[in-house]
Amino acid sequence: MSKILVVDDEFRIRQIIRKYAEFEGYEVEEATDGMQAIQVCRQNEFDLIIMDVMMPELDGFSACREIRKFCDTPIIMLSARGEEYDKIHGFELGSDDYVVKPFSPKELMMRVGAVIKRSGKNGDSTQKDVFTYQGLEVDFSARTVSVDGSRVEMTPKEYDLFFYMVRNKGIALTRESLISEVWGYDFFGDERTLDTHIKLLRKSLGAYSRCIVTLRGVGYRFDTV
Repeated sequence: MSKILVVDDEFRIRQIIRKYAEFEGYEVEEATDGMQAIQVCRQNEFDLIIMDVMMPELDGFSACREIRKFCDTPIIMLSARGEEYDKIHGFELGSDDYVVKPFSPKELMMRVGAVIKRSGKNGDSTQKDVFTYQGLEVDFSARTVSVDGSRVEMTPKEYDLFFYMVRNKGIALTRESLISEVWGYDFFGDERTLDTHIKLLRKSLGAYSRCIVTLRGVGYRFDTV
């Protein structure tokens, strides 16, 4: 049984999410603010965290940043603010999805299932599997990326996206194929989520951002030519 932490200062929201999550078979624990969420995450392991952004004591963005220092549990952010800046900020901090209030509890549960399913994929780390190009090193086994000898920190979803593109080096990847392969066929966001992650990837890669080529009207390609 997957275990979920629901973090929201509104009792009604927590109860709605709990009701639907337990109906889907999840075990649910609650926290009322960011400070409590950090404390609970230090003491327990969860399969997913649903985190509100606007909370007293410590907001969701700050809590997400702190949790990412010691835990890579998938995080879905909840917010009444749907501006692109807020979504990008959430993804930069390491969140895996961003849901705007008011939301459909059923859709939220489908997103929860999709994120847990995607995060459950574990590669075989017994064999070294590395791609190198000049100063760029991608270690699939260790799940790390280095640029000119310095480790690049990425969100879990950025790793998934970049690794898939590198694995398919030189191949034109449609937007639809990238979304279905990285986020899953049951993804309920829009294509702007892909564009946001491509922006973050290019920012992380520095000089090697040139390797991610935009194919107008099609999608993207990773290439070293």
